[in-house]
Amino acid sequence: MTTRVALTGANVLTCDRDGSVLSDQTVLVAEDGFIEAVGSREELAERAVAAQRQIDCTGKWVMPGLINAHAHLLADGRPLPKALMNAALARGIVGFWKTPLGRPMLRERARGFAQAELNSGVTTFRSLGEYDNEAVSLGRESESGQWLGPRIMASGPMLAITGGHGAELGLARVVDAPWEGRKAVRQNLRLGATSIKIAATGGVTDAKVVGEAGRPQMTTEEMTAICEEAHSAGVLVAAHAQSPEGVLRSLKAGVDTIEHGSAMTDEIIELFHDNPRSLRGWSAFDATLLAAAPLVEIDTKITGINNVVRENAKIVLDSMVQGIRDAIANDVVLGSGLDSSMTFTPHYAMWRELDLVVSRTGLSHARALESVTRVNAKMLGLESVTGAVEAGLSADLLILGSNPLDDLKALEAIDTVVVRGNVIDAPSVDTFDEIDELLDTLRR
Repeated sequence: MTTRVALTGANVLTCDRDGSVLSDQTVLVAEDGFIEAVGSREELAERAVAAQRQIDCTGKWVMPGLINAHAHLLADGRPLPKALMNAALARGIVGFWKTPLGRPMLRERARGFAQAELNSGVTTFRSLGEYDNEAVSLGRESESGQWLGPRIMASGPMLAITGGHGAELGLARVVDAPWEGRKAVRQNLRLGATSIKIAATGGVTDAKVVGEAGRPQMTTEEMTAICEEAHSAGVLVAAHAQSPEGVLRSLKAGVDTIEHGSAMTDEIIELFHDNPRSLRGWSAFDATLLAAAPLVEIDTKITGINNVVRENAKIVLDSMVQGIRDAIANDVVLGSGLDSSMTFTPHYAMWRELDLVVSRTGLSHARALESVTRVNAKMLGLESVTGAVEAGLSADLLILGSNPLDDLKALEAIDTVVVRGNVIDAPSVDTFDEIDELLDTLRR
């Protein structure tokens, strides 16, 4: 149950492209969990006094809650035991999670990961590929107020070809023909999925040979059928695509967001801007660097990965970095995702993803904050719901002790999280010191 809340005396980060800051502002939150008004402290003084709770934000910064456009609730982000990369063992574990005994355990495990996202400032995330329908269920329960969690868009299991990315580990519905793709979409939508995820190309972590990551897997015809089926229900489609050819095929099929991405050609850039088969007539690039960078830049004696994985990660990372630069130069809609759950991507590390993109591509701090708030909201079709500190939007807010426009590390120490008007004082997460020390070495 929310109450009327007044955040007074704040420096409000608008998270626009210019990095505008409104000083000495009051943000009024109504009992329905929406922002009632934003204005000067003097202008809203009487209404602030009438609020049931006042939070003095003098000398602090208030900004929209973060939106993680690419998350998973599979693991906590620490390196997985090598045994779990054994396909047969992995399928056995996934099979257990889907049993009557395993499902409740899986749900609570996933809830903990979602809570870590929220307490680190992520008030909305899109889950792109799970064991079962745990993220779908948690999102529904959070939306209805059964538990205080983030807003969750969820795809359910991703869709992949036989032997494709994630398939051998039991993490995908197998699709080997257009009508199988339509059936898989219908199955996920019946579970309550609010997005669809496809593996258009091979991936890094389960690659068996150098060059497999990014190699096209699903055909354009298969992806087109998937997009048509999802779009008929008004649902966006995301594609794991890590090469120019994989990205091009995905965009031609009508995919709405490209996950991870690659260097761009003129044809790719044009399709991002004008994509007649996509749901909204344009497509977006969801940047994710943190899942690959440690595999390349940290010694393999520490990461424990083999040479095949490292070489694939390097190929993909170099192409993704160039793709982000191409997106910046050509004003492609550029969002931000953490790929949380992957090795070295703990759920509390969204700020590190932003910091990495800034240091590797030259993106400004202002645009990084815009990408993880306003742009992600637009990319996910949530711009009328969240993503900014504006009247009429959901009160998804962060109160910070320092300005992230100066240093994105400010997002690591959040004083208060507000989600749908519910105030979380002194949010905390369990962190992994050894992982964080390694990730600190990536900062430039």
